Amino acid sequence: MRKFSVRSRGAVSLAAVGLLALGGSPASAAVSDGYVRGYDTYVGDWGDEGVLKLGGSNSNAVCLWQTVLWAEGAQEIDGTSFDQADIDGIFGRNTELATSSMQGRWDLEYVDGIVGSTTFGRADDQLEYSSGSEDRGRTLFLTYDGRAYDFTVARNSEGKYRFKDRSGVWQYAGYNTWTCN
Repeated sequence: MRKFSVRSRGAVSLAAVGLLALGGSPASAAVSDGYVRGYDTYVGDWGDEGVLKLGGSNSNAVCLWQTVLWAEGAQEIDGTSFDQADIDGIFGRNTELATSSMQGRWDLEYVDGIVGSTTFGRADDQLEYSSGSEDRGRTLFLTYDGRAYDFTVARNSEGKYRFKDRSGVWQYAGYNTWTCN
């Protein structure tokens, strides 16, 4: 079982403020290679990711997104908060509605339940530096600072993001793999 801490929204990380002040350009991912990926500064890493939507494939990228929904306390079909039991890698109706809930809360232009570049990009606004290096070929640890919970993500030396699944096992956020269930 994963250990997560409940957090209240507080001051913005000084490291994140410093990175934004440097004005680095967003990193680019190679969606075609099958992973949520980024390079150099982590700011903007998720803003160019692939689309996740109802009827799409089951994947670890969906598990990462569902972990974001859980951390944000997004509302699901039955009106309760998205919980850890809902993190299964299947982009079903519950995930679609919880995504719409988040898009509305974040005041995004499109509230359609589809995780595209705008929605994924808004989620990466919640990433804060924890440890490691942003240099290529180095590992970087970040904290996703959600409204209800926070969780750790890591970007490895190849730029691939990974996260811990419900069992506490590190999983790569891949579009073509589904091992997080």
